Amino acid sequence: MGRVDSSDRRSGAGIAHRTRGVPRAGPGTFLRWATRHGLLRLSVAAAARRDDPQARHFLDPTIREDPYPFYRQVRQAGALVGGHLTWSTARHDVATEVLRSDAFSVDPDTLPLPAPIAMLRDLGRRRMPVGPIDPPSMLVTDPPEHTRYRRLVVKVFTARAVESLRPRVERHCADLLDELGRAAPDGGPVDLVAHYASLLPVTMIAEILGVPAQLRRRFLDWGAAVSPALDLGLSLGQFRRVEAGTRQLNDWLRGHFANLRADPGDDLLSQLVMPNSEGERLTEDELVALAGLLMAAGFETTVNLLGTGTALLLAHPEQLALLRAEPHRWPTAVEEILRYDSPVQTTGRYCRTDTEVAGVRLRRGEIVIPMLGGANRDPAIFADPDRFDVTRSNARDHLSFSSGAHYCLGASLARLEGEIGLRSLFERYPDLALGGVPRRRPTRVLRGYDHLPVRLRS
Repeated sequence: MGRVDSSDRRSGAGIAHRTRGVPRAGPGTFLRWATRHGLLRLSVAAAARRDDPQARHFLDPTIREDPYPFYRQVRQAGALVGGHLTWSTARHDVATEVLRSDAFSVDPDTLPLPAPIAMLRDLGRRRMPVGPIDPPSMLVTDPPEHTRYRRLVVKVFTARAVESLRPRVERHCADLLDELGRAAPDGGPVDLVAHYASLLPVTMIAEILGVPAQLRRRFLDWGAAVSPALDLGLSLGQFRRVEAGTRQLNDWLRGHFANLRADPGDDLLSQLVMPNSEGERLTEDELVALAGLLMAAGFETTVNLLGTGTALLLAHPEQLALLRAEPHRWPTAVEEILRYDSPVQTTGRYCRTDTEVAGVRLRRGEIVIPMLGGANRDPAIFADPDRFDVTRSNARDHLSFSSGAHYCLGASLARLEGEIGLRSLFERYPDLALGGVPRRRPTRVLRGYDHLPVRLRS
């Protein structure tokens, strides 16, 4: 069959040296890969032979590099466009309806599978690591369980609680920008992702969760290894690397939980490992899923926001000049960056019951792909949507943080880090310029840069 992902050589930023020696796929790993990705790869290849346009979304590397013309084609084709595998929408109103509707689930187990495949799937789950798209992760859990998990952590991520973190974010930005300067004493080039964009969000989420600061590089490694799990149609080699990174993170978390029970602090994880005021206690797998998701979601998308924001402002110097003259516009600029080139491009929903969307009858078990990046360029909502404009009055109407019950828990934190991180960078280094050719991440769901060379001064 054809390649589903031309990035088999890399499954994340800079992790090739850490995947040597990954164990060969055992029966359980192979079953998990086959039921999650292998059958899909076969289906995509078959759809491609029938010239299915949605198969191009999986197969065409030019779409991964620049998906927006494809989203435009989907939007022009209809409100909800059907293919051999899924339905898709790049319209803002339809995507919002799907994301908010109780007729849809985030749980792939909603899909009715033939009994033999369901049996193989269940066999493969034995002794599997708990990853970001594995139950009981909030990403694949519906209410009421999703509501229970969210209630345990939401108080840390309210807008008011996050705003109280502003002085700490500013302090970390200043320290990291000092480090960035030391990494490029002659002005560069230096990789902004490795030396700044990745370190700010991982430093903040580690502090919130009570993870020692010296482990931030390890968490970046794990995040890079695990984040391709959000994509569909991984090769067996990619899947093995994802599972290896996930298992390492799981093992570290279980040991960390034991340490926190013996010597708790005032951080979020110390609170979660103990029963709450109502005597409610999370299971070990629930703790691993919740902590792992918070760590991954707490920095992966913000890395993309900071990297993409830097690249966009360097490519649009008139917009950067406006922000320098009117710095109160930075919060709106962050919303426009999120709208214009979303860190999360697509998501998926599964019909839990027969329903109707945009005049189309959908049957239980059918899959709908809201193309968030496409909805964010919908001309029905955003005037001149392909123009980057940091003064756009309704930029915050984007769907980059999803909508409905699964609206991103860390949205306020990402906004704060984006605002302070970008403003501080351009204030400290006013002559910042590209120092080479940026390299996009090889993932389709997550969009950003894994290498962004810059010069700090001319």
